[in-house]
Amino acid sequence: MPIQALLCCVLLLQLLLPSSALAQAEPAPATSTERPRIGLVLSGGGARGMAHIGVLRALERLRVPVDLIVGTSMGAVVGGAYAAGRSVEELEAFVHGADWDAILADRPQRRSLSFTRREEDLAVPSRIELNLNLQGASLPPAAAGNSALEHALEQLVTGARAELPSSRLALPFRALATDLLSGELQQMSDTPLFLALRASMAVPGVFAPVRIQGRPLVDGGLVRNLGVDVARSMGADLIIAVNVGSPLLEERELSSAIGVANQMIQILTEQNVARSLKELRANDVLIDPQLDGIGFMDFSRRELALEAGERSTLAAQERLAALALSEADYGDYRRARLQQAAPVLAADSALPLGELRIEGTRRSQVPALKGQLQHLLGLAPGTPVTQAQAEQAATALYGSGEFERVDAQSVEREGRRDITLRVSEADWAFSRLRLGLDLYSNFDDTNRFSVVAMHHLGWLNRWGAELRSTLRLGARRELSTELLQPLGAGSPWFVAPSLRSESSDADLFDNGRRIGRYAYSSSRNEVALGRRLGNWGDVRLGVGGLSNRVRMLVPEVALQGGQRQRFGTVYGQLRVDSLDSVAFPSRGQLLDLRLDLLHSDVQGGSLQLGLAAMSAFQWRAWAGHVYLELAHGSYGSDRSLGGFLRLSGSPDASLQGQNIALARLVMAKRIGQMPLGLGQAVRAGFSLEAGGGVQRGQIVGPGDLKLAASGFLAVDTRFGPFYFALGHTRAGPSAVYLFLGPVFR
Repeated sequence: MPIQALLCCVLLLQLLLPSSALAQAEPAPATSTERPRIGLVLSGGGARGMAHIGVLRALERLRVPVDLIVGTSMGAVVGGAYAAGRSVEELEAFVHGADWDAILADRPQRRSLSFTRREEDLAVPSRIELNLNLQGASLPPAAAGNSALEHALEQLVTGARAELPSSRLALPFRALATDLLSGELQQMSDTPLFLALRASMAVPGVFAPVRIQGRPLVDGGLVRNLGVDVARSMGADLIIAVNVGSPLLEERELSSAIGVANQMIQILTEQNVARSLKELRANDVLIDPQLDGIGFMDFSRRELALEAGERSTLAAQERLAALALSEADYGDYRRARLQQAAPVLAADSALPLGELRIEGTRRSQVPALKGQLQHLLGLAPGTPVTQAQAEQAATALYGSGEFERVDAQSVEREGRRDITLRVSEADWAFSRLRLGLDLYSNFDDTNRFSVVAMHHLGWLNRWGAELRSTLRLGARRELSTELLQPLGAGSPWFVAPSLRSESSDADLFDNGRRIGRYAYSSSRNEVALGRRLGNWGDVRLGVGGLSNRVRMLVPEVALQGGQRQRFGTVYGQLRVDSLDSVAFPSRGQLLDLRLDLLHSDVQGGSLQLGLAAMSAFQWRAWAGHVYLELAHGSYGSDRSLGGFLRLSGSPDASLQGQNIALARLVMAKRIGQMPLGLGQAVRAGFSLEAGGGVQRGQIVGPGDLKLAASGFLAVDTRFGPFYFALGHTRAGPSAVYLFLGPVFR
């Protein structure tokens, strides 16, 4: 045919056919030897995203292959791990074994905290912390901490998988995130898998944003919770879309600011999901698991979510059957996927430490950080170290509370192991202000309320000096400050000068009968030489001065100024704290042993001894602890018994003496959970207590002990454990209590 005739035919076809018909023509159907390229799109949805694992389980059962994956938030975590070579069985084991309470907690697990942070927990158990600077006060960037989430992701995408870019996984994969500054969608193709998953999981207000290439990234659900268009752009011929997004809240659930904020995010998410659903074509498959009753943070119902995902996928079996491979072909496909998966690192052998690098510091000092790691983990040049120890080093630095994240990399070179720790400093944490409350009432004649502010200022010099100050107002008044100065860069040895002034009012009892009221005040100035014992304790030897003043209020006496005592002191103190929780520990120990040698020109020498010891345990679903307290030769009003957990039911401080002994067993069982950001567990429990007090020269014996017990309902709030309790002393009184504040005193 002449070329002119061919051109005329083409022109005639263009005139007769609508242009849209050519532009919108679907790809030609796959031939019998070429199947369609299948893209799996997994939406975000928090705990509801556990259904994605059930979907994968059903797809494998139906022998439906997957050629590429796009995921958002929890969909990115499940999809990214699967794309990197994790099996469905491994994903199931992960979601069942993960400590989701710890992942959603507002701070690192307590066993990874530095001893300084543990001290603050006992003094002020509140978790309300602010940044305090010359510009004012500001909140931390998230309601939950980052370390537990990152540790969980490290267990899921281990070794070489974590550092491999998403585009180089066994299956092509994209994790979707939102640029917090521009609001634009970010497809993380060249980002290491670990960072991509972490950014896609950064739910605004829950987890802190992740900075990648200088841009803060958060959960991709804000702009693309169901990335249908992304999968299409990656070459998918057919899409299996799984939508597990949370439904909008009802009006009755919008009674708080948290509920309204959550609804706002859900509206944005549902709007972009609706647009994505319109992009699905006739041959695409939509899986919409029925997840009624499973909330965004309801990780305790993960098994129900898995079952719902599998059930909804099997319900689409008729449509999916056309995509199924034969058993032989699916076996070849699965083997090829696993063979292409990123290799897992070999056995974690110990190699001599070559170079230890710490990168990203601005205020913190590298020599001091290295010294800390050498003290805590023995990371000195030439010593044998493993990859696990490199990860422990990252955990140890993160436990100081001064870093947003710490990444550990280990490289074997010429028979040695080089370790690089990349840190991202948390600017808000170098000047922390912790706010707390003490609330106590027995609904009778004892009602106390105090507010407390504790300020911690870190890295005052290149050796890592810290300054901690406390102000307490109310029934108990306190003003104190302590400087902790290491004796070298990262040295475990330190010197600690301190000043402390406190006062309170208390009743005076005689054989359990109230006979008066007095005001007590004391002031101390001390300087101690001490040594850290890992991150679980310290030992001190110090000298100082102590001044006590006791003034009778009722009945009022003619003596002006009250009775004042002044002493010089030499003291030794051993402290241990390995508890996993301040509110309801289930493992670990607490020890505070202090011996003071007092001397005054008037009274001569005397001895003062104080011991508080506790051991925590877990029995089935119960968390419990045994507590012992002994005191001898005490001066002041704080050594007495009576009140909640100190012979419950008896009037507060009604049992006084120069020698005091108290023992108790406390057990509590979880019965509920507080909303994220407001607190943690709700528990019911009981205590059994025995204690007594005698005067100087006597020893507390079995005949001096009183027995008591209590039952309580407790909530672990952000201000600390809050109790509503009923207590009774045997052959004595009973009392009802409201209590908020520290209990280990």
